[in-house]
Amino acid sequence: MSAARRLLQALALLAALAGASPVRAQIEERGPRSDGPIESTLRNALPDGGDPFGVVRRLSDRGVEFRLSYITDLLGNIQGGRRQGWINQGLFEPSLRIDFERLAGLPGLTAYVNAFFIHNTGRIRRDYVGGVNTIAAIEAMPRIRLSEAWLEQSLAGGMVRLRAGQLAADVEFLFSDLSVMFLQSDFPTIAALNLPGGGPAFPLATPGAMIQVEPSSRFNFRAAIFNGDTGVPRRGVDDQVRNRYNTNFRLRDPALLFAEARLQRNQEPEATGLARILRLGGWAHLGRFEDFRLAADGSLLADPASVGTPLRRRGTGGLYAVLDQQLWRPAGGDALSGLSVFGRVSVAPSDRSTIGFYADGGMVFANLVPGRPNDRFGFSMIHARFSDAVRRFDRDLARFDPDAPPRRTAETNLELTYLAEIMPGFDLQPVVAHIWNPSETRSGRNALVMGLRARVLY
Repeated sequence: MSAARRLLQALALLAALAGASPVRAQIEERGPRSDGPIESTLRNALPDGGDPFGVVRRLSDRGVEFRLSYITDLLGNIQGGRRQGWINQGLFEPSLRIDFERLAGLPGLTAYVNAFFIHNTGRIRRDYVGGVNTIAAIEAMPRIRLSEAWLEQSLAGGMVRLRAGQLAADVEFLFSDLSVMFLQSDFPTIAALNLPGGGPAFPLATPGAMIQVEPSSRFNFRAAIFNGDTGVPRRGVDDQVRNRYNTNFRLRDPALLFAEARLQRNQEPEATGLARILRLGGWAHLGRFEDFRLAADGSLLADPASVGTPLRRRGTGGLYAVLDQQLWRPAGGDALSGLSVFGRVSVAPSDRSTIGFYADGGMVFANLVPGRPNDRFGFSMIHARFSDAVRRFDRDLARFDPDAPPRRTAETNLELTYLAEIMPGFDLQPVVAHIWNPSETRSGRNALVMGLRARVLY
């Protein structure tokens, strides 16, 4: 089945779900890399709002708002994968937002900056499981890094937003609001593996500009241009090494373009219908990419008699659709209560892409435990299928080399999790994940991961 046909079938399924009933979308904290409001923090639980000297209040009155977030994961690969063992990883993220209208009388102008302080004793996906799909979204090389830093101008009463600076694509594009409660929610594998350096996504960002037009509460459109590489291109060197502190600020690489239309209903706080957000979008990179099966002379790369240099192709891209859908809302419940599902599908050109087809989705149960209105639990799945070119290259290699490693096909993750609010601003989240066919091990050893996440917001 062609990639285009798979996407059309997936779009049809999403459209059918979207049309099932009137709906309303859930709004959740986006975890790391978010400039959104904080609805549950330690400031709601500590004496004097966690601000005994009034510093936070005085800054906020002048349009200067900050937040502090810390996430730590204790995760263990207890079966299969590359090797067994436990790791601890953590992410401290300070962020600052300035409203220049309140601070200096400049209407509609805001600024935002955040940074990452990353530590770990190992990387559960890379070092222990050996897969390509995300297991815990804060996995990264230990480092202090700048993340985003931008200015935004709002025009026409907020209908138009213009943003420029250092931007992260995963905050605004290819994103599901409902998926963020899961540890494996991240920039999708199909974009992370197919774009140079993983694309402008956690823990890296690149210079860029974005425009959003929102003519009504039910529809908005956004488009962005990014520098297309996160660091100085060097074969075999990790992008997080090439751009150690995320301060390369490169401007001359081929561009990466994103565009997304968002259709939504019942987003207002007073709405009583079910929640829905449908996103349709795509990306295009204008650089050159290597063919995964063919050599520059048209022969097979796996053939020892070929020139050994991959055929170069101009540009790559992808299409995607994302649906967040609330299925049941109890009487008197808010947008975060009841039962909701999400789904995301994406396709990319086979000949120059590592991943040709990607799908993820899951189900979230919220505010269903008596006396615990902010608890949530659910499951999510990820399926990433290697492109036709990659699978055919492996087949070619097996024909020329009897000792070739096993062929790559697809990798699938399942996550089960429960997020429990211990107090406002402090959550604990046990998790179990199973990974079928972790592909970087090339051994077919399925892996089982267990662990606990703790999160503090101030």
